[in-house]
Amino acid sequence: MRRFTTAALVAATLGAATLTAGPAAHAREDALGPDNCAAGACHFDLPPGTYDVKVLLGGDADSSTAVSGETRRALLPETAVPAGERVARSFTVDVRTPEGEPTGAAGTPGLDLVIGGSAPALADIRVTPARHARQILLIGDSTVCDQPGDPYTGWGQRLPQYLRKGLSVANHADSGESTVTFLSNPLLWETVEARIQPRDLVLIQLAHNDKTTDEATYRANLEALVAGVRAKGGEPVLVTPIVRRWFNADGTLNNNTALLVNGLGVDHPGVIRSVAAAHDVPLIDLTAHSKALVEQLGPEASKALYLYNEKRDNTHTSVRGATAYAGFVRDELVARHLVPEGLVRVG
Repeated sequence: MRRFTTAALVAATLGAATLTAGPAAHAREDALGPDNCAAGACHFDLPPGTYDVKVLLGGDADSSTAVSGETRRALLPETAVPAGERVARSFTVDVRTPEGEPTGAAGTPGLDLVIGGSAPALADIRVTPARHARQILLIGDSTVCDQPGDPYTGWGQRLPQYLRKGLSVANHADSGESTVTFLSNPLLWETVEARIQPRDLVLIQLAHNDKTTDEATYRANLEALVAGVRAKGGEPVLVTPIVRRWFNADGTLNNNTALLVNGLGVDHPGVIRSVAAAHDVPLIDLTAHSKALVEQLGPEASKALYLYNEKRDNTHTSVRGATAYAGFVRDELVARHLVPEGLVRVG
């Protein structure tokens, strides 16, 4: 059983936590500090909005603490603190309804955090409205979304842990969606469109479910999403899909199944690259990154990236795979100067 040092939840360490009322929230002062944490979990009765969370980690013994929240989102990577020391960490979190997939269950109102890790110790916590946070909104399918049930994990679910205070991830990816269905469902594109603020990044990865979409329609749908993001002042980023773990006899993934070429012969990654080049849109080639990693690991070791061992599933990722692919996205955001290096966590 994990050890959670409830005795270390002392508000006096940093003083009483307070929340200044503003457009994002009106809440009681006692709803925003460690009094709302017990048995490894914290609940804050807050309306939808964007919030900064500051945690003070450490205790009398060596500790190692991670923070997750809402629908299994990784918000802070495991952080080791020597005995007797304290380390402060901050992150920004998106609170919304539904809290996970847009067409899924509403979830629990407010902000829910889980204090985990191999030896968790939380000394204090403070939650305040985020005043100047920039959003990274995600448009995608089941390989990206906030998956509600273990062991399924989307890379968008693991991305927040790589970001520091000032950047939030609003994951609007949804299982089973194609470019056609995402654009036509008011719970999806219309909801994202309404949330886009100037300078927000909108990452678009849709391909896995465009199995019957012809090339002209697929291209037009991507162009419509790009134009819609730009019309709101946002910055679109096209992301090629993660590969399916489908090996050739020679240990490569050079086949239509692995590389997302549909039954009509539409090369989804190829079309995405073409649209990005034609419309001067930043491109994250996650197909290339994931292909290189899966081939490097080989047929046996690469099983751990996907749910092959658990579900004989070569499309959906495990926590390990989603974390690795989220790391590629983080690296590309920095390399392409879409996100300042100071706002990301390395490792």
